Amino acid sequence: MTLCLLGAALLAVGCGAKSSGTSAFVGDQVKYEIIGIDPGAGIMKATSQALKDYGLTDWKLVEGSSTAMTAALDRAYKAKKPIIITGWTPHWMFAKYDLKYLQDPKGVYGADEEIHTIARTGLKTAEPSAYAVLDKFEWTAADMEKVMGAVMDGKKPEVAAADWVKENAAKVDGWVKDVPKAEGRKLKLAYVAWDSEIASTNVVKQVLESRLGYKVEMLQVEAGPMWAGVAGGDVDAIVAAWLPTTHKDYYEKFKGKFEDLGPNLKGTKIGLVVPKYMEINSIEDLKKK
Repeated sequence: MTLCLLGAALLAVGCGAKSSGTSAFVGDQVKYEIIGIDPGAGIMKATSQALKDYGLTDWKLVEGSSTAMTAALDRAYKAKKPIIITGWTPHWMFAKYDLKYLQDPKGVYGADEEIHTIARTGLKTAEPSAYAVLDKFEWTAADMEKVMGAVMDGKKPEVAAADWVKENAAKVDGWVKDVPKAEGRKLKLAYVAWDSEIASTNVVKQVLESRLGYKVEMLQVEAGPMWAGVAGGDVDAIVAAWLPTTHKDYYEKFKGKFEDLGPNLKGTKIGLVVPKYMEINSIEDLKKK
């Protein structure tokens, strides 16, 4: 299924997209397709709502994965062809490519977001050391992008995370200060397969293991199961909750069944993204007049 979706995404860019010389309207250039990610992601729901709110009835949101989306972007960018994707920051693609967000005058995608740490109910009592570190964990977009960039350059996520932990010992010291070790204790962290969450979850895993002695299992799932896992107590924590927009539905659905430890990263953003060489600037430009 994933290969089919990837093929469809690449076909939309490599084969189906018309050159700007064929039609001046962006919809004709990209076959009225927006390249998305996995269907359970909050950004996909927000984009579906954007299509309705902006009256883009001729447009289609292509489901796939973040890998398929970035592959389609890379193919289009190298060929200087038009493409519209669902995007978010922090993300390594903004460092690799010259991109821009389309303006969202209706505010469908909300304002800047935060990434929160969510713990299962009872974690503070069961695993006070892990809880203390998770509660203190906070870093910047630049920190996250450094780990993501290292992974994109070929390092394994666990190696990139370990390197970052070593290089930022002073910051990590603040997270673990006065926290007792927990040698051999087991923890489960869930995450979605976004480059940003792969980075953050691996960093937290490295800290818990190298500094406190925990044995951490990482579970890669989609957004729904991730939230259900922590709400049901099958997962100890997540550091991948995008709020208040992206994961709003899950937050409200499971409210009262988890503990929100607050933001671990501030100033994130989601929306529709295009290469800067495209002349459109707003989602409103996608409606044919």
